[in-house]
Amino acid sequence: MNSRSAASIAPRLIAAIALGSALALGTTGCTFITHQATTNPYSASDGVNIDETGGSVVARNVFVVATEDGEVGNLVGAFINASSKTSTVDIDVAGEQLTLRVPSEDRVSLGADKMPLRVENLGAKPGATVEVLIVAGDGEAVPAQVPVLDGSLPQYADLVPSAAPLDSAS
Repeated sequence: MNSRSAASIAPRLIAAIALGSALALGTTGCTFITHQATTNPYSASDGVNIDETGGSVVARNVFVVATEDGEVGNLVGAFINASSKTSTVDIDVAGEQLTLRVPSEDRVSLGADKMPLRVENLGAKPGATVEVLIVAGDGEAVPAQVPVLDGSLPQYADLVPSAAPLDSAS
């Protein structure tokens, strides 16, 4: 290799390294300044998680399954007590109220045949949200917007309430 060919290769090599470095920095540099959506905590379900209930109880996957017209709904969710004492949870959805006793280090699930909270006059069609007030223990009422779903998904079809109350005479 003569000195002339080595001298002509060096600038090309330097240019190629500089171009490669700039390209690598340009394609990966945005991760340093762009917010990553995967770092945001979210409810990986159809309902919402409510961590601030005013007490030691948290709510998981809370939603309402409603009739097509949005007049009658069924509150679904799990209430988990991580404390060493039994706690009470008061729930209010569109004027319908329920008080739960959640044993220490246990959970109580609402929905289906197990403790349904039937909400008459819901006034929110599937696709909307409805305000749910939750009070755990002696805490203050915590409002949360929960989604209203319908029975179009197979896992929720059995949770859609009938238009007439179950205990009505026919």
